[in-house]
Amino acid sequence: MRYVYLHGFASSPRSKKAQYFHRCFAELGLDLEIPALDDQGFEHLTVTGQLAVVERLLQGEPAVLMGSSMGGYLAALYAARHPETHSLILMAPAFGFARNWGPVLTKWKEEGSLEVFHYAENRPARVGYGLIEDALQFPDEPQFACPAMIFHGIRDTVVPAEASMRFCTRNMNARLQLFDSGHELTDVMEEIWLVCRQHHPELRSA
Repeated sequence: MRYVYLHGFASSPRSKKAQYFHRCFAELGLDLEIPALDDQGFEHLTVTGQLAVVERLLQGEPAVLMGSSMGGYLAALYAARHPETHSLILMAPAFGFARNWGPVLTKWKEEGSLEVFHYAENRPARVGYGLIEDALQFPDEPQFACPAMIFHGIRDTVVPAEASMRFCTRNMNARLQLFDSGHELTDVMEEIWLVCRQHHPELRSA
């Protein structure tokens, strides 16, 4: 079984959550693979390009996918295309990614790129509007068959928890755990890992 963590938008394999869960898996003797999803450069980031990174990494092998925010959305998209996906662990998944930017989309489209804060690089960086154009071809809520555990903070102002609540009411294979937390969920990582181990036999018995 492969275990893969997909980081969020403007993040990297060095993120606090990615490294925390990497240590958790290592303590069980398991390798959590954390690919860099912006291998074509952040300015040229697309959903298609990020999915291609996961495709090249897994080569159709069964896997447990963890994903945070945009990485959670990507994990769901991948699972919808790959029935061999074993299970998903999604943290504040950015369902409806292309439509959740509000008024900033108009400026982004007019200027061709948008300046955002890149958390991994600790500096502002620009990302092209091609990200949105590409993302619009994908479903807001990917339909996958494998079981999924979704974690979301009720104080999330980036991806409101209602998105995950709606998704779980429509998909009986997904279970939702809410926390009194924000979008990052870094203050409840231990609790998330405990629930993961309780609900994923492959982690409980490792």
